[in-house]
Amino acid sequence: MTMQYRRLGRSGLQVSVLSFGSWVTFGPQLAAGGGAEECLSAAYEAGINFFDNAESYAGGESERIMGESIRHLGWPRHSYVVSTKLFWGIHDGVVNMRNTLNRKYLSQAIDASLERFGLDFVDLVFCHRADPSTPIEETVWAMSDMVSSGKALYWGTSEWTADEIRAAWGIAERHHLHKPVMEQPQYNLFTRRRVEQEYARLYDDIGLGLTTWSPLSSGLLSGKYTDGIPEGSRAALPGYEWLRDSLTDPDRNNAVRELQKIAGSLDATLAQLAIAWCVRNPHVSTVITGASRVSQVHDNLGALDVVDRLDPGVLAQIDTITSGLAR
Repeated sequence: MTMQYRRLGRSGLQVSVLSFGSWVTFGPQLAAGGGAEECLSAAYEAGINFFDNAESYAGGESERIMGESIRHLGWPRHSYVVSTKLFWGIHDGVVNMRNTLNRKYLSQAIDASLERFGLDFVDLVFCHRADPSTPIEETVWAMSDMVSSGKALYWGTSEWTADEIRAAWGIAERHHLHKPVMEQPQYNLFTRRRVEQEYARLYDDIGLGLTTWSPLSSGLLSGKYTDGIPEGSRAALPGYEWLRDSLTDPDRNNAVRELQKIAGSLDATLAQLAIAWCVRNPHVSTVITGASRVSQVHDNLGALDVVDRLDPGVLAQIDTITSGLAR
């Protein structure tokens, strides 16, 4: 099991094909100095060099936990790539600081993120969602200035439409600004259309890189929800009730049972099959994985050995099983 590295789109930056993200786990499940540090260490030692985060994860606590853990582990700053994402804000009831990409919010939010991380810069910064209330030109200038100031090295988007990404790139091109380099969309066996169809022309036209999230469809593709919501699972956590309907969908869970049979025939876990399926897409720069235990980190890493087993016949079987259920 050897880690692979891919360029982030058309940039010169290389990221591990599997990366480690802190959504849900850092804060609600893991604290600094304990499980968080152990999971980060296991990922890093296996060759993972990209660690994904966001301002809004656990209200900023996730950034603090990751920063504190990395300092305690003593990693040289040149040896890892870290990201944050900005949009939702963490200041309740404050005008201009919630659900926006205006210049005031962005300039203050990146400073606050860096303070929580304890870093001088992040490698990647994403606009966590599009903001229809702020002119894209204002956002592009603010993000480009963020890169010029050295507070971030590359900027990109998350869950933007192809038209919005192309508009931002075009504004940057016309004004000789730093262009958006990467997009962070959800991508898994049940969520495919945006990556495979909507963005199809952007890979060649502007060199878009992808840091995809939720390869297990919030745990559905781990198989843990085929018999309901287990205690201690993500869907059982306070604030994640919105996930329950999709995770207990009968048709999707029937498909999961069929996918488990394919995974077994490949001597793999279902999670490894699902992650490997994402990795095998050459447009994906890195697949963000999550874990609340070191054993899950190691299980996710086992997906690297499964990628080459996904021959055309296996991929056709997978498509047949998920046909009509993917969006």
